[in-house]
Amino acid sequence: MDKRQSSSQDEAAIRDVVESWAAVVRRRDFEGILRNHSSDIVMFDVPPPFQSKGIEAYKKTWDLFFSCSSDPIVFDIASMTITAASDVAFVVITMHCTEPGADGERQGLDFRLTIGLRKIGGRWTITHEHHSVPAED
Repeated sequence: MDKRQSSSQDEAAIRDVVESWAAVVRRRDFEGILRNHSSDIVMFDVPPPFQSKGIEAYKKTWDLFFSCSSDPIVFDIASMTITAASDVAFVVITMHCTEPGADGERQGLDFRLTIGLRKIGGRWTITHEHHSVPAED
């Protein structure tokens, strides 16, 4: 297998990990959400806590997300760029979800997400997530 073919296969596998993760979020599937994450994941999120370390802390962040979300869950990928080497990759994504507005009504929220992955045992595993929104003036 040449390097380009391997890179293309890695990018397809990474895209599948990210797209399937977004799909299971929309279904509130905790097992699916955690499936491709490292046990020692580190995440920086928009709402507190500032940093979550480890799979249990990461799992708890979804309780807050789901408590603020009504069905159907909006968690959509708008754009995705993948950069992959043989055993490490990062993905730059823009996404759209909703959040409760000041009046209690749902309002759209566009956010940025950078995901770091490592190939562990031949499988792409998410080791880092960084969710952010632009700072407001």
